[in-house]
Amino acid sequence: MNPAPPLLSVRKLRVSFRDEHGHGAEAVKGISFDIPAGKTVALVGESGSGKSVTAMAITRLLPEHGCHIDPGSEILFDGRNLLTASRRELRCLRGGDIAMVFQEPMSSLNPVFSVGEQIIETLMLHTGVGRKAAQQRALALLQEVGLPAPERKMRSYPHQLSGGQQQRVMIAMAIACEPKLLIADEPTTALDVTIQQQILQLLTTLQQKHGMAVLFISHDLELVGQFADEVVVMHHGSIHEHAPVQQIFEAPQDAYTKALLRCRPHLDRRPARLPVIRDFLGDSCHFEPPQRERGYQAEDRVILEVQDLCVDYHSRHGWFGRHSQRAVDGVSFRLMRGRTLGIVGESGSGKSTLGLALMRLQQASAGRVLFEGEDMLTLTPRQLRAYKRRIQIVFQNPYASLNPRCSVAQILTEPMLLHGIGCDAEERLQLAGDWLEHVGLPRKALAKYPHEFSGGQRQRIAIARCLTMHPEILICDESVSALDVSVQAQVLNLLQSLQDELGLSYLFISHDLAVVKHLSDQVLVMQQGRCVELADADTLYAAPQHPYTRQLLDAIPQGWPHCIRSRPA
Repeated sequence: MNPAPPLLSVRKLRVSFRDEHGHGAEAVKGISFDIPAGKTVALVGESGSGKSVTAMAITRLLPEHGCHIDPGSEILFDGRNLLTASRRELRCLRGGDIAMVFQEPMSSLNPVFSVGEQIIETLMLHTGVGRKAAQQRALALLQEVGLPAPERKMRSYPHQLSGGQQQRVMIAMAIACEPKLLIADEPTTALDVTIQQQILQLLTTLQQKHGMAVLFISHDLELVGQFADEVVVMHHGSIHEHAPVQQIFEAPQDAYTKALLRCRPHLDRRPARLPVIRDFLGDSCHFEPPQRERGYQAEDRVILEVQDLCVDYHSRHGWFGRHSQRAVDGVSFRLMRGRTLGIVGESGSGKSTLGLALMRLQQASAGRVLFEGEDMLTLTPRQLRAYKRRIQIVFQNPYASLNPRCSVAQILTEPMLLHGIGCDAEERLQLAGDWLEHVGLPRKALAKYPHEFSGGQRQRIAIARCLTMHPEILICDESVSALDVSVQAQVLNLLQSLQDELGLSYLFISHDLAVVKHLSDQVLVMQQGRCVELADADTLYAAPQHPYTRQLLDAIPQGWPHCIRSRPA
């Protein structure tokens, strides 16, 4: 008996982009793969590998100008070539037979319409049902994707929902018309590990219930190992390996696949330096660095001590009332000189608010922050100025934290000018170039602007800007959470080498517990503004005491065979 034809077949897909001068590059280089009905195929690779371009080509959402798809390419869906389909056919397919969940739900949801209205519009447009039936179906969809209080969420606007709830709404819209193929483009990037697991479990449940095929796009092999049936590994627009998920994890054939598996920090080992892609793409693929010991030592000296810190947020309630919410509730810890304290917890746990309060960027309600014995919360703005040089912060999003109108030279020299570092502009420019080279970027990058760099390079620029102040404490607020695993490894290696060389102390805030264990000597776990556990990193991971800590550890992606669903033998 002949096997059933695949639901989707991509054949010799080539996509190139050109600017107004005719210059450009080939983003996808003749790739071919199939997606069987009811199965999950994962596209894996770094940023720039062509994953999202492939997904946008399937849905015909690539820009008409500046983008060229080779005439020899084919994308067959149920036997129809989508590349030759009319606009009318595509409108029926998109949202109907083919649905897509994008990476950033806040930029995909319309901020001026309620969640319910957006789902109702999708249903009325693609199924032709009346408004009352669409309302009932929208409510049932929100219940199906596990949103609490779905009746109230129907009336809510996107900004009133958390990131995980927004992604659930996007999934509800995607499955509204019971599509045959769901394309999920990085649907869990930058989400908490527990929310990430909930989204993956939700997709698995919905797939089994509706019989959907899923094209799952990610840069994290450990994550797709829990979800995919087959894995397609892409690099620079080409497919380097295509195999069942078990083979990818147990017997990867391509050096690039092996590199992706090794770049991510693991719970069972802590190398002195994380491997990066280039360690595996040369003549030798052998990389076994020595292991690094972690933990506070008896001779360590305290540089920062936080005592019963509280932070409240205030908002208006009605015409005259005022509502207060405690974001940080009585948190205490010590940070040792030259050591790293990891702070973990879900979104809304108070991690970032804690970091901002230490910098006096958010007003504390109570408590003390002792920097070498001096309470920073009681200092006047003039007194605080000297301490701001000694404690710096690296934010999560390098795209938002660098001024796009300023060159790298201006970004790095402005803080030095404000704090009186350097005798003149020439010396400050020389210092800026020195710090750029220190973080692994060439001096010629001074003349460029932020948009000319990748995400990892921008984060290096943000770190260099902090280092121009000669800080003693660096607060890293989710500073590697949105980076590819290989770029993440490079930034983590950079942070470690800077700590070894300069004796920096780190407060490393993250929801990624594997990354935190790799870099931290001690870990503080936060839940709903409170510290629920504080211990040396190895002790906490080996024997967590609090149920919430165990819940976070259980949610860490561990790839094959640690699956969230059962698989056929």
